[in-house]
Amino acid sequence: MTKIFNMGCGFNKIEDAVNVDKSAKCNPDEVWDLESTPWPWETSCADEVYFNHALEHMGQDPKVYLSIVQELYRICKPGAVVHINVPHPRHDHFLADPTHVRPITLIGLTLFSKKLNKQWIDAGVSNSPLGIYYDVDFELTKANMVLDEPFKSMFADELITEAELNLEIAQKNNVVSQIEFQLVAVK
Repeated sequence: MTKIFNMGCGFNKIEDAVNVDKSAKCNPDEVWDLESTPWPWETSCADEVYFNHALEHMGQDPKVYLSIVQELYRICKPGAVVHINVPHPRHDHFLADPTHVRPITLIGLTLFSKKLNKQWIDAGVSNSPLGIYYDVDFELTKANMVLDEPFKSMFADELITEAELNLEIAQKNNVVSQIEFQLVAVK
């Protein structure tokens, strides 16, 4: 039987998933503070895990964040898919919410890939090989940026090139509203 977790669900439940939140007020299937480790679920029990606008609320302390990643890896079956949707760290949706404690970025998530960690070590690159250090291994298989207006329309209408858009993203706030990541547990 497929087991799906919806972590930090709030009021956004997923049917046929185990909806988990630390607040009983949102009536989750299970009340659990995900910053409290170890988690109460069995090793290799999850086929799929969702963090939909939740992970950026967790792990202000790096040790806590790294424990969350370790527990996520522990509960994932080999090949389990992890969906992480977060506000872009340079968007008002991220900046205005005082409960957002950690930006979740593409580079930050690739630090948990042992394959990339080994490549960086061989190349003498100074990226932190967190996958090796914490014995987790996630392959990033998707990173989709959701553009905010007017950039979404400008790009769709070919009024700006991809290079120009990337420059806007690098230099300005409120270009990308959210990022949708997908990871796969490598075991």
